[in-house]
Amino acid sequence: MNLDQLTDEVIGLLRQLIESPSLSRQEDQTAELLYAFLRKHNKDPKRSGNNVWAQSANMDKNKPTLLLNSHHDTVKPVDGWKREPYRARLEGERLYGLGSNDAGASLVSLLATFLHLDQRADLPFNLVWAGTAEEEISGPNGIAVVFKELPEPDVAIVGEPTGMQLAVAEKGLMVIDGKATGKAGHAAREEGINALYLAMEDIQAIRAYDFDRISQLLGPTKATVTQVQAGHQHNVVPDTCTFVVDVRTNELYSNQEVHQLLQDVVGSTLTPRSYRLNSSRIDLNHPLVQAGKAMGLSTYGSPTLSDQALLSIPSLKMGPGDSARSHTADEYIDLMEIREGIRTYVSLLTTTQAWRKQSN
Repeated sequence: MNLDQLTDEVIGLLRQLIESPSLSRQEDQTAELLYAFLRKHNKDPKRSGNNVWAQSANMDKNKPTLLLNSHHDTVKPVDGWKREPYRARLEGERLYGLGSNDAGASLVSLLATFLHLDQRADLPFNLVWAGTAEEEISGPNGIAVVFKELPEPDVAIVGEPTGMQLAVAEKGLMVIDGKATGKAGHAAREEGINALYLAMEDIQAIRAYDFDRISQLLGPTKATVTQVQAGHQHNVVPDTCTFVVDVRTNELYSNQEVHQLLQDVVGSTLTPRSYRLNSSRIDLNHPLVQAGKAMGLSTYGSPTLSDQALLSIPSLKMGPGDSARSHTADEYIDLMEIREGIRTYVSLLTTTQAWRKQSN
């Protein structure tokens, strides 16, 4: 299929996506658009909830499988928009609209790449494209559901705005609820055990904790206390104090390990809300990375979270646009970024050498 014509078609699709509100858990309209687009191009798409995917016409069980994934949900529009967030407004070569940069441009660029390369029998891998839901909230009905139904992939490209550079690692996230327990008493008589003071000691211990495994890509793991709550009235010593810890893990620690390390240095009870969102990475010697570097693309570690955190396979984050535009008023993507992004994806995949299929 002619790549220039296909590029124009997916830009038109992106404009439709922008004008179809798709907040997390409310992506049914955009899912239908993606499904219909694949059908129009004679594919056999599958849909589960608001997730849509399609696979190579000629899947070869002896080849590894590459997943091309991005999301079609958006955050709520922030205050400050001077343009209508749900209107795809083209000013020159700049397309404004909610979800244009994060991650509509990546979504449609990967879709164009998939459709363009789908019929090629000389690729050393199978291709699967997936447009998934609930990424912005790391929800349970997004990529985690789809991954169980896909032909088992060996590696993934996750489309997010990286300026088409190679994000080869990504920080994980864990939110911890802390609770210090003391004993209530009258403040005037200095009775009881002040849970707020106990929590302050633990907060200082968390602040001072040294995670000594420093990643060359992601830097240190960080734990930051972001919320504290204690007391109901001025003259009662509080018997409980709760606090919240925001933890950003590098690839050298699992979330479970960080939880235990922090629990060992505090007296408060620390309860993680989830271990799901671990740091992710891909080996720098992987053929995808090597092909990208040979094209002059740079590698870096990303501080922002994506669906990579929910994948159990190596993954590379890469897409058109700029992460700094995400979740901002008057979000936009330049059409040239999409055109160059598609060409870069195609070049990357057509120069990537085969890699070994994972053993089941």
